[in-house]
Amino acid sequence: MDVDVFVAVHRHEWQRLEQLTRRRRRLSGAEVDELVTLYRRTATHLSTIRSAAPDPVLVGRLSTLTARARSAVTAPRTPAWRDALLFLAVRFPAAVYRSRRWWGVTAVLFFALAAVVAAWVAHNPEVRDTVAAPEDIRRLTRPGGDFETYYSSAPAGSFAAQVATNNAWVTAGCLALGILLGLPVVFILISNAMNVGVSAGLMADAGRLDVFFGLITPHGLLELTAVFIAAGVGMRLGWTVIDPGPRTRAKAIAEEGRIALGMAVGLALVLVVSGVIEAFVTPSGLPTWARIAIGVTAEALFLAYVVILGRRAEFAGEHGDVASSDVADELPTVA
Repeated sequence: MDVDVFVAVHRHEWQRLEQLTRRRRRLSGAEVDELVTLYRRTATHLSTIRSAAPDPVLVGRLSTLTARARSAVTAPRTPAWRDALLFLAVRFPAAVYRSRRWWGVTAVLFFALAAVVAAWVAHNPEVRDTVAAPEDIRRLTRPGGDFETYYSSAPAGSFAAQVATNNAWVTAGCLALGILLGLPVVFILISNAMNVGVSAGLMADAGRLDVFFGLITPHGLLELTAVFIAAGVGMRLGWTVIDPGPRTRAKAIAEEGRIALGMAVGLALVLVVSGVIEAFVTPSGLPTWARIAIGVTAEALFLAYVVILGRRAEFAGEHGDVASSDVADELPTVA
C-alpha cells in the first residue's frame, strides 16, 4: 500500500471532517449528516492504515481526528434548561412581537364588536328578552348574583386549573385551526366578543357596569391578550396557506406551523398566570382599584417583556422558529 497515494486521495475528506468538527455547534441538518458519513469513512481509513501500513504520524493524526469527530457525533445535546431559557428569552417573545400587527388588529376589532353588542343589548329591551328570561337576567346581574359568585364558585386552586385549562383549549384551537384559512379562528373570536358584549350590556342595563369591569379587568386583560395573540398567529398561518411569499408553500406552512406550536406552549404559561389572578385576585376582598391595578400591572409587564425582548430578538434575526440544526432535512425538489 502506497501511503502517499492514500493520503493524496483522502486528504480532502479529512480536512472537511476537521472543519465540520470545529463548527459542530453551528451545523445544519445536511452538515450533520455529512459529519457522520465522514467520521465513518475516516474510522475505516484509520483501520486500513493500521493494518496495511502503520505510519505512526498518520495513525496519530487520524486517531486524533476520529476521536474529535466521535465526540462531535455523540456529544449530548444542549441541556433542556438552556432550551427552555432560550425559548422564554428569545424565541417566544420574538414570535409574539413578529405577529404584533395581526393580534393588534384582532384586539381592536374584538373590542369594537363587543362594544357594539353591549350597547345594542343595553338599549334594546326586546334584544334582552331574546337573551334570557327576565328572572334569569335579574339572577345574573343583581348584587351577589351569578355574575359575581361565579368567581368564587369553586376552591381557588381547582378554579385556577379549570380556567387555565379551558383558556388553553381556546388558544390552542385558534392556533391549530388557523391552517383552515383562518375561518374557524374568526368564528371563535366573534363568539367570544358577542359573549363579552352581551354580559356587559346586561350589567350596564342593571346599572352595574362598574362591577362588570371590576371583575373582568384583573384577569381579563392578560387572558384576552393571550387569545388575541393566538388568533393573530392562527390567522397568519391561514394567510400563509393563501400567500406563502417567496418560500414554497410547504416550507412556509411548516415554518409557521412550528412557530404556532411553540406559541401554544408560551401562551399556556401566560394563561396559567391569568388563571391564578382570576382564582385568587378577582374574587378576593381587595378594593376594586387594587384588583384592577394587579391586572394592569400583569398586562404591562407582559407587553414590556414582548416589546423589549421581542424587538431585540427580531433585530438579531430571530423569528420564533426552531434552530436550523433541529429541522429535518428536506429532499431537493425541482422548481
